[in-house]
Amino acid sequence: MILIIDDDLAVRTSLLLLFQHEGYEVVAASLPEEALSILHKRDIALIVLDLNFSIETSGKEGMALLHRIRAAYPSIPVMLLTGWGTIELAVQGMKAGASDFITKPWSNDHMLQSARTLLQLQQASTEHHTRKQLDSLYNFNNIIGEDPQMISLLETTGRVAPTDAAVLITGESGTGKELIAEAIHQNSLRHNKSFIKVNLGGISASLFESEMFGHVRGAFTDARTDRAGRFELSNKGTIFLDEIGDLDPGSQVKLLRVLQDRTYEVLGSSRSRTADVRVICATNKNLHEMVANGSFREDLLYRINLISLHLPSLRERPRDIPLLANFFLNNLRELYNRPSLAMTAEALKWLQQLPLPGNIRQLKNLVERSVLVSRKDLLDIEDFRSQLEQSPAKKGYLQLPEVGTLTLDEVEVLMIKRSLEFHRNKISKAAASLGLTRGSLYRRLQKYNIPYDETSD
Repeated sequence: MILIIDDDLAVRTSLLLLFQHEGYEVVAASLPEEALSILHKRDIALIVLDLNFSIETSGKEGMALLHRIRAAYPSIPVMLLTGWGTIELAVQGMKAGASDFITKPWSNDHMLQSARTLLQLQQASTEHHTRKQLDSLYNFNNIIGEDPQMISLLETTGRVAPTDAAVLITGESGTGKELIAEAIHQNSLRHNKSFIKVNLGGISASLFESEMFGHVRGAFTDARTDRAGRFELSNKGTIFLDEIGDLDPGSQVKLLRVLQDRTYEVLGSSRSRTADVRVICATNKNLHEMVANGSFREDLLYRINLISLHLPSLRERPRDIPLLANFFLNNLRELYNRPSLAMTAEALKWLQQLPLPGNIRQLKNLVERSVLVSRKDLLDIEDFRSQLEQSPAKKGYLQLPEVGTLTLDEVEVLMIKRSLEFHRNKISKAAASLGLTRGSLYRRLQKYNIPYDETSD
């Protein structure tokens, strides 16, 4: 049952009719105490709360009621209803635990879509599955991983896929964010429609409107023909906005408007068009830090991350490295017509110990380069080691991990282990490659409790 809280009889009546027409049970309240009384007596699954539900227009009464609802009924999702003038208040409401906010005048389709999404998320199963069970329930064909972190992430991915919830996917470069976005689309009700990928980091601020919303002939000097934008191309389907952390402030405002109102204007045209799209965003940046330093809009962050999925780095799930390496090797057998290709168990174990800052992308590159260069069908440690040493990182284009992912001590431990592995536990050579004396390396080995062989030299 849906509870509508608003002092305006016209708003209450409109929403009652809208939800009842779609088959929902609905009840309405015009005062806070009446709403709390209904919550106490009835089984409410969703609340639609107008922040200004009395003559007072500051929104304070609505916020106060939201805090009371969240304290007493934390599991019931709350949709805030607000005018443009109270967007800042709506963002405060999201911080206080509201699930979504819709601006007035609302679009009936958007209102129903948002309500449906929140109700579906409420009903989502909390049952845990194995990877085999997940594969029987969902289409995760291209995603390799059996680590518990990945299983948990895939469970959430499967549960949110059928909804229209906006999803924000975070994780380091090369962890497979695009694959997760595609999986959400493939397992959604929109899977028969378009899945449009947009790399926002590759679109300049001056071309943003034209690329995203399209243009009509004559809209600007070089606009010789009409051109459809990415939102039009993804109509009824899914739009994947990659590298959203690279979006400039001006473009953030334009994107927020279309995500909020679900309408946009093609460049050079005054006619508004409706955007019926599911939005999935991805970034390797910390958007909360960017909000704190003022480089990313807080209201846009709340609009895009109703659901957040974080992909672990490969070094956080080393048990998946052999699975991925064998997956790549299987593909290469067919691609290069070398059916006898294989790798030794020692090589797989060695790959598991690599830090791989470039994650899956780096592992795939390393396996393919080793296959191409080696004339043997059975690849061993030396085949991979020689190619790792020739990687761009080794040649000076060092790819450091993202800020905040590793401490200085953790980086030092990884480099010491890597040097020992490379020099086959020869302390003198490992110390020289690290720019240390033998004594300094011994002190660090003891400090970090790293096992070593004193007789190896």
